[in-house]
Amino acid sequence: MPLWKQLAISLAVLFVGLCSLVYFSPGAGQTLISMGVPASAVALVSSAPDSEGQGQRGQEQGGQQAQSGGGQGGQGQGNRRGGGNQAILVATQPVAMGVVNDRLNAIGDGEAIEAVTVMPQTSGTVAEILVSSGQKVTKGDVIARLDREEQVILRDQAAVALRSAVEKAESYRNLQSFSRLDVLDAQIAEEQAQLQLTTAELNLKRRDIVAPIDGVIGIVGVSVGDNVTNTTAIVSLDNRSQLLVDFWAPERFVAAVRPGMPVEANSVSRPGQVFQGTVEAVDSRVDQASRTIRIRAKIDNPEDVLRAGMSFAVAMRFPGDSYAAVNPLAVQWDGEGSFVWQIVDNKSVKTRVRIVQRNSDQILVEASLDEGDIVAVEGLQRVREGGTVEIAGEAGADSEEVAVR
Repeated sequence: MPLWKQLAISLAVLFVGLCSLVYFSPGAGQTLISMGVPASAVALVSSAPDSEGQGQRGQEQGGQQAQSGGGQGGQGQGNRRGGGNQAILVATQPVAMGVVNDRLNAIGDGEAIEAVTVMPQTSGTVAEILVSSGQKVTKGDVIARLDREEQVILRDQAAVALRSAVEKAESYRNLQSFSRLDVLDAQIAEEQAQLQLTTAELNLKRRDIVAPIDGVIGIVGVSVGDNVTNTTAIVSLDNRSQLLVDFWAPERFVAAVRPGMPVEANSVSRPGQVFQGTVEAVDSRVDQASRTIRIRAKIDNPEDVLRAGMSFAVAMRFPGDSYAAVNPLAVQWDGEGSFVWQIVDNKSVKTRVRIVQRNSDQILVEASLDEGDIVAVEGLQRVREGGTVEIAGEAGADSEEVAVR
């Protein structure tokens, strides 16, 4: 088909479509006129362009009125949802007071207030053991004896030598035929003999292994006939009338702990039983690796139910530091940090807070809040600074449910 015929057919189809649009759509004629199409050409298709124009203008005015009415309706709805001066419904809770750093809990190890490992003062063979495990002894009681025959003989020899020296010195003093120098030599010999006897008696005494303190005998580590030296452990001896418990506390308690303060200790071996004690000593420095300080407590053991080496759960109480406690839902955040909405005379006031400690049921904050002050915890999405609020549950409050924010 030639090109001119294709163009003619296309123009004819376009003209028929425009005519149909103008005929069936009253507003299309005005649109074509505004686009530059002659009004006379549009009038050939539309029999009543003026009336259609008036109808179109009426529809436009009606649409504007509808839009105006819709806007007013939206504004009214906005007012009903909290715009304007209408009060915002919120749920509130009073501020409580919480305390931090008021309790110290730690795990410590116990040791006897006096504990020694008994060793002989000399070498020899164990000849006799006079105690058994678990026996209570007092200071000076003989625990065991070493063989002593040689020391007995040396003691007796020294005693004989002393008697001879004493008689000789006495004779020289009574007889005038001896010079003063001879008498002096006799006296010196007497004193030397006395020292030899004292030494022999000391060596004999050292064959007895005695208790250096009051306490309870542990398991005896030797048997009769064993050869021992002065480095051999014979038995352990503990004075457990009181126990010392060493534990470590965080460095923030350094200024709070003082000797003499009360301590409560619970032993894992005796659950439910609390042992009372006091702080015995506080270390002079903080451990740099753990940032903790060593504390030693002393607890009583009157019934002898505790043993050295036991673990203890130690607790101490302090006055602590008081802070405002609020519901976790009350804390909000913005670009400057955390805050809460404080309700004062049914007005919302943004109060800045600094979080000190988070707990499961409350948050301790540092802020200008007093106990009993009211803060909002629900319905916070629409709250604004200085806005009017209505507290849920008060007389006249809206029954609408407050959403948790």
